[in-house]
Amino acid sequence: MSRAPNREFQEWWNQQRERNLDLSSSSSSSDGPSTSAGDPLVSVEIRTPRSDQAVEKSRARSARQLSWVCLLRFQQITSLVASAASSLVSILRTANRRIAASAADSSSSRLYRIIRFFLILVLALLGFELLAYYKGWHFSPPSVGSKEVLGYVELVYANWLEIRAKYLAPPLQSLTNVCIVLFLIQSVDRVVLVLGCLWIKIRGIKPVASIDYEKKGDLESESGDVVYPMVLVQIPMCNEREVYQQSIAAVCIQDWPRERMLVQVLDDSDDLDVQLLIKSEVQKWQQRGVRIVYRHRLIRTGYKAGNLKSAMSCDYVKDYEFVAIFDADFQPGPDFLKKTIPYFKGNDDLALVQTRWAFVNKDENLLTRLQNINLSFHFEVEQQVNGVFINFFGFNGTAGVWRIKALEECGGWLERTTVEDMDIAVRAHLCGWKFIYLNDVKCLCELPESYEAYKKQQHRWHSGPMQLFRMCFFDVLRSKVSLAKKANLIFLFFLLRKLILPFYSFTLFCIILPLTMFLPEAQLPAWVVCYVPGVMSILNILPAPRSFPFIVPYLLFENTMSVTKFNAMISGLLKFGSSYEWIVTKKLGRSSEADLVSFSEKESDPLLETSSLHRSSSESGLVELNKMEMTKKAGKHSRNRLYRKELGLALILLTAAVRSLLSAQGIHFYFLLFQGISFLVVGLDLIGEQVS
Repeated sequence: MSRAPNREFQEWWNQQRERNLDLSSSSSSSDGPSTSAGDPLVSVEIRTPRSDQAVEKSRARSARQLSWVCLLRFQQITSLVASAASSLVSILRTANRRIAASAADSSSSRLYRIIRFFLILVLALLGFELLAYYKGWHFSPPSVGSKEVLGYVELVYANWLEIRAKYLAPPLQSLTNVCIVLFLIQSVDRVVLVLGCLWIKIRGIKPVASIDYEKKGDLESESGDVVYPMVLVQIPMCNEREVYQQSIAAVCIQDWPRERMLVQVLDDSDDLDVQLLIKSEVQKWQQRGVRIVYRHRLIRTGYKAGNLKSAMSCDYVKDYEFVAIFDADFQPGPDFLKKTIPYFKGNDDLALVQTRWAFVNKDENLLTRLQNINLSFHFEVEQQVNGVFINFFGFNGTAGVWRIKALEECGGWLERTTVEDMDIAVRAHLCGWKFIYLNDVKCLCELPESYEAYKKQQHRWHSGPMQLFRMCFFDVLRSKVSLAKKANLIFLFFLLRKLILPFYSFTLFCIILPLTMFLPEAQLPAWVVCYVPGVMSILNILPAPRSFPFIVPYLLFENTMSVTKFNAMISGLLKFGSSYEWIVTKKLGRSSEADLVSFSEKESDPLLETSSLHRSSSESGLVELNKMEMTKKAGKHSRNRLYRKELGLALILLTAAVRSLLSAQGIHFYFLLFQGISFLVVGLDLIGEQVS
């Protein structure tokens, strides 16, 4: 049955079709050719109405916005260029002023003469290579055996190519390979130390004391009193005008029975005003009931070792069981002795308890930040791993407690080197004594804020170990310790970490790398220049995670310091005169306000016998402070200096960077450029404390 057609829909469709045809015909007659009525295709043009005024207004607005953006960008670029130009002018003025006012610094040293010769050589080679590049010889090098007629300069260049390929490049490549092997060995040692530290952290390994002074039950004697051993505290100092007061105060407020502790202030000062200030400070604490004595040597022989040796020769020392040593800028906490002495109980073979250093001025400038990275790795990783696994590490010279019996058994303090702390630690280890390192007990101290002070400190720290290695090498071989301990002392403690590290660091990155730019037949791989040092820098910075933004300056600065460490290592190994110099590291007396307030509160405790005594001591303290400030003002003014070895190496590296551009060596160019800038900044003494 068929459905009836829908006529209403048909009528509506026809009406719509006729209307569209009418619109189309009218549009065609006015705008263009018309379509035939029978054409089945119907075109309908749909136009969106737009206002010409709106279009013009939007165009004007867009042009105005673009102009403002361009002006803003131009202002930012102008400001940046002006700031950079101002900084450059300031640096140039500073450099010019320091060059004009600088005294001769190490100009007569052997290493400086070698660097100066090396600089002249690379400048001459660069000029020769630029001439060859201009002549096009880099793309078609001339050959001595060719049939072409060569000019004089071209013949010289051809002979140079043959000489460097046959005679110069092979030994340089051999030296490069040796340094790469040493570099990899030292990197493996660093990775092993980091893995050992991670193992200690994961397993929660730490020394455990057999007694606790907070729990007095284990310490009571038959009479019911707590037994405290007799402790001698020594503060060696020499002309420590800025820090003597806070160090003496920090020791005198120790939470330890007064009758069981004696403080020795060992003053080697040759400044009469400083002697009077320190003596007055000692008398002030004596009036407050603290057992403290002042000792001054007229003849300062043996430096710090001689000072400590003289103090240990006193008759009353035999009454004491332990000795704690603090340098003049160290501020131990009031509970320092209560946190360290308990570890000796039940450990009769324990000679030393070493604590960690913490720094009051680690954020003072870029130099102190970079030092904090190095020392954080030293204490967190090296000292802790060696203390846990082999019970031996180098004594840091301060912030430690020794068993006096161990000091006497291994021969006491000797004056033969400038690293008396490492000397006595090695001798005690050879006698069979053990060491403990406490990473969670911290002692506040100062970092050198000027590059001059830091450089002198590093020279002593790296020349002394080589002196000691020469003197005790055969003693190590003849000792009764195990073969493993002998190998650890000789190969790891001395050779790898004290000799090889500064040797390959200076030789590889300051000598070989620039030479390979002028002797391209000898190659230094990019992974040695960039990738492995980058990984090692990341490992070094792990104990100080807040310092990650300074990882690139740290890498460059460590290579910059290699010239100082290499020079010190050679001086100590070959017994040059500079290796026996002892210069006290300059301190500025940095101390947080909280520390000073705590000292004041401790001083106001009932330590005083009478209120009048307290008043007179306070008044005398004010007089001493005023006198100290007046003496500071009358003292010598320090100034920044120029360091010629660093400046010479900066020019060598920048010259090699220019040469690397001719060979299109990207990574080598950037490394040489930034390393050269780093040497330049250090050579102009722009990294640490700036003295106007």
